[in-house]
Amino acid sequence: MLRIAVPNKGSLSEPATHMLREAGYRQRRDGGRELVLPDPENDVEFFFLRPRDIAVYVGAGVVDAGITGRDLLLDSGVDALEHRALGFAGSTFRFAGPEGSVSRLEDIEGKRVATSYEVLVRNYLTDRGITADVVRLDGAIESTVQLGVADLVADVVETGSTLRAAGLQVFGDPILQSEAVLIRPNADPKPGLTVLDRRLHGVLVARQYVLMDYDCPVEKVDAAVSITPGLESPTVSPLHRTGWAAVRAMVPRERTNAVMDELYDVGARAIIVTAITASRL
Repeated sequence: MLRIAVPNKGSLSEPATHMLREAGYRQRRDGGRELVLPDPENDVEFFFLRPRDIAVYVGAGVVDAGITGRDLLLDSGVDALEHRALGFAGSTFRFAGPEGSVSRLEDIEGKRVATSYEVLVRNYLTDRGITADVVRLDGAIESTVQLGVADLVADVVETGSTLRAAGLQVFGDPILQSEAVLIRPNADPKPGLTVLDRRLHGVLVARQYVLMDYDCPVEKVDAAVSITPGLESPTVSPLHRTGWAAVRAMVPRERTNAVMDELYDVGARAIIVTAITASRL
């Protein structure tokens, strides 16, 4: 039985639960408080843990796989591997300091940096030959500079409005682009992980693509297919009407309307767009 760790709270929890449910796994009902949830039909068992602890359990081999943030995995320092990016809970991790006081990575030398991700930040600076005093704090750290605890901060940045309100501005390149990831121990994966990974990949594809069917004059098929190349190759079939073909292809969801416009321009007609479900992949 595959043992899988799932975030029990925070921004990772609900999207992870939805994704696993889309992949065909049993999950807690809304408001459910189960700490352990067996899914004998799929031969898996789910453990609902603090997001920051999941990498530790996976690295120790206590569980066979887990869903957590890339930032939390790197900050844990454990021997675990990122197996697949999951496409949700994206965030950017950056340095920020008082306006005019720091503008380059080199300016951090000898300064105090407040962060909730001590290992991640320390490793990042060490890899670039910069020595600084990394101050580990939990929770909001924007006020640490004003309180005199640190000279600058390293934190997750979304719009930057919270940092600006505290008189701070971001500088330098992003430390990390993070998102939710499926992780596993740094060892031969359990056989059941292949099934889990394939199902999650199916959900990702279903979220990113739609299935597009359209009719097209035979002489325009090459031009139409160049617009809808699909993942591997589109399906092209002759129609009963002489001189026409039916084409079916997967199209990136975000480009659906633009692709329809381009197809109409080359003479395609009767365009039908269908949402994809993971079970159909």
